[in-house]
Amino acid sequence: MSSLVLGFQEMEKTQLLLVGGKGLNLGELSKIQGIQVPEGFCVTTAGYQKAIEQNEAFRALLGQLTTLNVEERHQISEISSKIRQIMMDVDIPSDVVSAVADSLSEFGENHAYAVRSSATAEDLPHASFAGQQDTYLNIKGIHSILQHISKCWASLFTDRAVIYRMKNGFDQSKVSLSVIIQRMVFPQGSGILFTADPITSNRKILSIDASFGLGEALVSGLVSPDNYKVQEEKIVEKMIGSKNMAIYGQEEGGTETQQIDPDQQKSQTLTDQQILQLARIGRKIEAHFGSPQDIEWCLAEDTFYIVQSRPITTLYPIPEAGETQENQVYVSVGHQQMMTDPMKPLGLSLFLLTTPAPMRKAGGRLFVDVTPMLASPASRKMIIDNLGKSDPLIKDALMTIVDREDFIKTSLDAEKNLSFDKPNAPSDTQAQIGNDPTIVSELIKKSQLSLEELKQNIQTKSGADLFGFILEDIQELRRVLFEGMSVIIAAQDATTWINEKMNEWLGEINAADTLSQSVPNNITSEMGLALLDVADAIRPYPEVIDYLRHVKNDNFLDELINVEGGQKAKDVITAYLNKYGMRCAGEIDITRSRWSEKPTTLIPMILGNIKNFEPNASQKKFEQGRKEALEKEQALLERLKQLPNGEHKAKETKRNIDLIRNFSGFREYPKYGMINRYFVYKQALRKEAEQLVQAGVIQGEEDIYYLTFEELEEAVLTNKLDYQFIDKRKEAYKLYEKLTPPRVITSDGEIVAGEYKRENLPDEAIVGLPVSSGVIEGRARVILNMEDADLEEGDILVTSFTDPSWTPLFVSIKGLVTEVGGLMTHGAVVAREYGLPAVVGVENATKLIKDGQRILVNGTEGYIQIL
Repeated sequence: MSSLVLGFQEMEKTQLLLVGGKGLNLGELSKIQGIQVPEGFCVTTAGYQKAIEQNEAFRALLGQLTTLNVEERHQISEISSKIRQIMMDVDIPSDVVSAVADSLSEFGENHAYAVRSSATAEDLPHASFAGQQDTYLNIKGIHSILQHISKCWASLFTDRAVIYRMKNGFDQSKVSLSVIIQRMVFPQGSGILFTADPITSNRKILSIDASFGLGEALVSGLVSPDNYKVQEEKIVEKMIGSKNMAIYGQEEGGTETQQIDPDQQKSQTLTDQQILQLARIGRKIEAHFGSPQDIEWCLAEDTFYIVQSRPITTLYPIPEAGETQENQVYVSVGHQQMMTDPMKPLGLSLFLLTTPAPMRKAGGRLFVDVTPMLASPASRKMIIDNLGKSDPLIKDALMTIVDREDFIKTSLDAEKNLSFDKPNAPSDTQAQIGNDPTIVSELIKKSQLSLEELKQNIQTKSGADLFGFILEDIQELRRVLFEGMSVIIAAQDATTWINEKMNEWLGEINAADTLSQSVPNNITSEMGLALLDVADAIRPYPEVIDYLRHVKNDNFLDELINVEGGQKAKDVITAYLNKYGMRCAGEIDITRSRWSEKPTTLIPMILGNIKNFEPNASQKKFEQGRKEALEKEQALLERLKQLPNGEHKAKETKRNIDLIRNFSGFREYPKYGMINRYFVYKQALRKEAEQLVQAGVIQGEEDIYYLTFEELEEAVLTNKLDYQFIDKRKEAYKLYEKLTPPRVITSDGEIVAGEYKRENLPDEAIVGLPVSSGVIEGRARVILNMEDADLEEGDILVTSFTDPSWTPLFVSIKGLVTEVGGLMTHGAVVAREYGLPAVVGVENATKLIKDGQRILVNGTEGYIQIL
């Protein structure tokens, strides 16, 4: 056959650009021994290119299309419609017509064919684009087939296909279309087979959807199909659908929808034997392609025909396991660290050096292997309870796994192999540290001295010395992280005690939330208040305010001194950056741009503070919180004294309140110390990157972010690097950005979702975890990037996650809703201290709640209502 037409058997793996993803997969399928594929051929992209190459109107419209973005739906629709009309009217080149005619005479001109689109940006390992172009069934005769080739070409520019490509970063001008002409099979049943369960992602379970007639009835949603699940050659689940309709081919061509006989509707489409036979075919295809597959099949005359197979691109990758063959359980680090975005390789590798926990990588994120701790009866409860404090949905998922007694084998030896650093047990904590507030100031002072020493010593290091020095200092960083753990645990224990006892004795729910307001030494909440002070210093200077409104680049501080009040404004912003400039969203990833590197991030917050607050707001806010906490303390103690044994209860309560007031502020400090050190390392590594750019080893300084710490050291020492390596990592990172990490995933790839088990909530309440008491109504502001924040006082912030860098926004809001988080995560701690009602761990909050809607947030009961 010519290059204009290729038979399935003739296709090579390298011919994606000629036959598209779907065509290439059919070519591969037809070569697998024992797999039946209806025969056929592809009209290659060379034919499509011939049809359009001289068409000036098409080129002009395509040029217009490439300048648009996803939001410009009306223009996209208008231009796409014109392009489709051109494609329908275009003459198919004569050599393409004769190549198709020759192939049809070879396969049989009188047969019926399916005419299907196969785009070059379709059914790829990283983007499926499934269903974006058109398919036509039971087409007969050369004239009709040629008509439908034009229709397929036009379908490359349906609105949905164009928008999908825009969203996935594909160049519209580089996408091309091949058309598959495949002999029709008229099946008694058809459907889709997933070699991994699409609901749970479990790679050991195959899921089969099946209905009568052609698969179009299922794909178009006309019927509820049967669903069968198969695990290790056994049918483990069956659900028989109400298949009241089916689509069948007509004698004269085309298809028709028919009503199914009522007696047949509830019968199985496939027999048990056929289900298991199809499952074996699925595993064979999966083994050939080397990844889980989404397979279209049909059954005719007791033979299974495979009409398509594509990779399942929505599955989250399984964390890289160690040597063991046993079942493993992995918990997301991002959900505990309030940063579920992917990290670049340098960020991942540095974080791995910081932590002693058994970590695994997957999809640009880190997961802790908690299997040994779940296997040991002694540590199981501790790990589940501790993780439950950071995220109750993780706790519920782990309990689900533990309840399946066959998944993890109980081992009394497991404890010996654990490599977690074990901080002091909570029961010993208070006895060790007493209730002395100076302990916190001593810890902070020690951390600051250690940081100053690092800044001094790193100045003289470069090359191999620098990498060795950073590795040594990471040991100091780990000491700083864990040294104050007993103080943090004492505050947590006191919080739990107060909440439990005040509820038991006085019927007060979450009493510790008010007692936690405006505690001293909380570096994160102080950061939010300090930005109010920056606003105070700038407020008297209208020229500075106007200048800041029009700032576009990050070196704006240099020009700021040219306006009246500019020097003062520069001084206060610089002082703020000196103390907090190492922070940023997603700060556990060293590669993220810090506020010191991108100070424009702060401008909307400063301007918002000037607009929304009166002078001296920071002092007033802090004093207001402190007053409420003291009043709450006095009220509780007075009421306790009226109870039987009241004096003793009041004394115990006072001791625990003091622990909260003295120690809970320190909860945020170890992370602040860690991020400070990260920024010092980063500045030193960027100097090495400058050298690599000058030597021509890398093209830009930020290329080092795609190397691990060890790979960067090697590149610095050898002045050599394969640049393709960086390009591949950049591509992988783009893919990881589209993935949603699970809280808990097993070595089978199963995503185990937790649930909130609560009753008596209002109808249509959106459920989450209550972490800061109070009920508030207000306008929802759904904000995914901190730089986009345009808040009015009284707004309720709705976002996916907040780490400490979001705290300056908290001064402007009246309530908080996040998709990720738990009782002791940063957003919850700061919300309590500022007295903001907050509900966290709300699945899909940023999709369920629309920006601008009026909502109610109940931070006491843990739900949101859309008003």
